[in-house]
Amino acid sequence: MLLLMLRVSFFLCFLLIKLSLCADKYSRDDFPPGFVFGASSSAYQVEGAADQDGRTPSILDTYAHAGNYDGATGDVACDQYHKYKEDVQLMVDTGLEAYRFSISWSRLIPNGRGPVNPKGVQYYNNLIDELITHGIEPHVTLHHSDLPQALDDEYGGWVSRKIVKDFTTYADACFKNFGDRVLHWTTMNEPNVFILGGYDVGFLPPQRCSAPFGVNCSRGNSSTEPYMAAHYTLLAHASAARLYKKMYQDKQHGYIGINVFAYWFVPLTKTIEDELATQRAMDFYFGWVLNPLVFGDYPDVMKKIVGSRIPVFTSLESRIVKGSFDFIGLNYYNILNIKDYSSTLKMETRDFMADSAIKISPLDNGTTTFEYPITPWGLQELLEYIKENYGNPPIYIHENGQRTRRNSSLEDWGRVKFLQGHIQSLLEAIRNGSNSRGYLTWSFLDSLELLDGYESSYGLYYVDLEDPDLKRQPKLSAHWYSHFLKRKNVINFDEVLTSISNGYDIQ
Repeated sequence: MLLLMLRVSFFLCFLLIKLSLCADKYSRDDFPPGFVFGASSSAYQVEGAADQDGRTPSILDTYAHAGNYDGATGDVACDQYHKYKEDVQLMVDTGLEAYRFSISWSRLIPNGRGPVNPKGVQYYNNLIDELITHGIEPHVTLHHSDLPQALDDEYGGWVSRKIVKDFTTYADACFKNFGDRVLHWTTMNEPNVFILGGYDVGFLPPQRCSAPFGVNCSRGNSSTEPYMAAHYTLLAHASAARLYKKMYQDKQHGYIGINVFAYWFVPLTKTIEDELATQRAMDFYFGWVLNPLVFGDYPDVMKKIVGSRIPVFTSLESRIVKGSFDFIGLNYYNILNIKDYSSTLKMETRDFMADSAIKISPLDNGTTTFEYPITPWGLQELLEYIKENYGNPPIYIHENGQRTRRNSSLEDWGRVKFLQGHIQSLLEAIRNGSNSRGYLTWSFLDSLELLDGYESSYGLYYVDLEDPDLKRQPKLSAHWYSHFLKRKNVINFDEVLTSISNGYDIQ
């Protein structure tokens, strides 16, 4: 038995050394004062209680119930609606300093507009109070892909200018009810992905697209609607931000921003064509959102290629959108290779993908096709790019995490290596001048993922969907993150063995 334990000890120590975990090269205390670490989630992905206490369907409910997740839905999800106290206690045990979650618009205002639902207000008050009581900062997102179905039915949601007024009214209800305790507001989660998936290719709700660019759509226009939806999203964000700054910020002393999804793009070859295509990819996928916010207009290359299909900001709209943020939220997972594909520009009918005139391919670095390549240097390059090209705004990393198959081992070494590498690269970026203010990993719990339901998981905690109580179990990544956050800079080898044998008890 002793010989077996020694062999196990040697093997685990080898793994720890391989992952640079026996003695980390950095600690929690190396980050600037005020920098926060935490984890993220979103309403439909974790709350459950989808038809309880006055909540009505969002476009995500409709999408899931149409069978797009092979029968899985967010009707119950992780049931955080009922288990929020238990989850907050897990956050405390883990050492989280911040928790990012979203408010369900259709829970707060069931018809998308009109009366505010008191039970919805009460739930979010309860969650916010529970977090603050335990010293955890609430970081709140207003829209995370879950537009009320009523507004999509009425006027098409984000493809109509009417959404600007309705979103601003919804944001006002949030600021009014929760702003005395919430200091970090994000208006939109990754509108670039939400819009491309929902209004161009059509593989995400509300599934608006047109042939030959999209699939399984019965309505929409892939050539124009992505640009319309992005335009009204930016105007809605700017309107809500303007309201907050005018009516609430001086009294509540909070901050408001917007979130953007980003890859770090790398030319497939060293040819000038691929290098130009890589910059074009950055302008189309990232500058599409950031350029109006920082400079007041879309990137020149987009306006030149898209022409009359891209809406034009009036001079007043440009002034309102420009500078309408206190911070930028960033979702980063991996690197992609870019190859020039300018032949798409010759097509008579074009969509966003054809307009960008690129071909995207994943970076091959030997990882499984299911898991993301671990490319923390891409995050550092991205932060440097933002610093150099967009005036170094305050940045919160809102999502960053490793994808694994659900029900895989609790010993998620790959996720530990992912976290360790990206946090270290983030620190190096900060030391090089990046104005980064926080890191919130995706995700706190294994949840319903917007791309593939319950096929994949990103959580620090496994949620047993077969258990009536939806038992949460910490993975090795939760154990590692907890050690880091609690400033246990050297992971004691015996402690690792003990925690594994005890089911990764965080405390």
